[in-house]
Amino acid sequence: MTMKTIFFGTPETAVPFLRRLAAKTEVVAVVSQPDRPAGRGLETAPTPVKSAALELGLRVLQPAKPSEVAAELKALGADFGVVVAYGRILKTDVLSATRLGLLNAHFSLLPKYRGAAPVQWSLVRGETRTGVSLFWLDEGMDTGPIQAVVETNILPDEDAPQLLGRLTGLGVELLDSVLTDLAVKNVVRRSQEGIPSSAPLIEREDARLSVDRPAEELHNLVRGFRSWPRAWLELSNGKVLVLSTRLAEPTDPPASGTPGRVLSIGRNKGILVECSSRSRLWFLEVQPEGKKPLNAAEFANGLRLAVGGVLPLS
Repeated sequence: MTMKTIFFGTPETAVPFLRRLAAKTEVVAVVSQPDRPAGRGLETAPTPVKSAALELGLRVLQPAKPSEVAAELKALGADFGVVVAYGRILKTDVLSATRLGLLNAHFSLLPKYRGAAPVQWSLVRGETRTGVSLFWLDEGMDTGPIQAVVETNILPDEDAPQLLGRLTGLGVELLDSVLTDLAVKNVVRRSQEGIPSSAPLIEREDARLSVDRPAEELHNLVRGFRSWPRAWLELSNGKVLVLSTRLAEPTDPPASGTPGRVLSIGRNKGILVECSSRSRLWFLEVQPEGKKPLNAAEFANGLRLAVGGVLPLS
């Protein structure tokens, strides 16, 4: 007998999970956030999950509050639900609307990085390993029991969009495996083990760069906040977004003892800047506020900044 399921999700990241769920089960409803204005014209647009669901011929619900449809969901008699980046807190009435409960795909190795931005904070804090946890939701913040986990190494220069893309692929395959398990009633509810850590909502100030910090920390900030809000420097002539960086090699010019000093400028490289503790970081691509992205070397030339000069920090 085909399992009946409900899917909760909103952004593009959730779409591959919905497609795999629809291929393996009978999806009796898809719940997504309400349509909102998007793009330059601010025209109301469907969420990516809604668009995919309609393409698949699935029923879509878009309540302002999930509890508004709890009774309707319960009446569908679903075996379980799958939640991927839905973006709303689900309360007991929704959590109990299916026979087995709701499985959430979380992009970290729980209990590490519970919260809204696990991919970003894993990178910012210099983690070398992460993964996807499929766990059963309870009323806590990502505290429910684990059904299955897949792990992977974080590549040294991988940024948030790249890592999220890889984790999405791994998560879809993990879901596929779990669907096979659930079809034969292999339900696992293993308690989370280890020291919890949080991945809170990101604030713009979190992405501010300071050359008084080590180069590795700055590199991790740039990687982690590549999508939003993007790392930034406050210079005397305005804010500059830093889009990509690379740690210095041992053969690169040595530090001078002055954070912010430009140690090298290369047309195809960018600018090598000294940071705290005589660490060094290549700034590869930047974007002055309100302007287009450009190579950091071009930006330095525009500032008439030469080797030996110091960034005009505000």
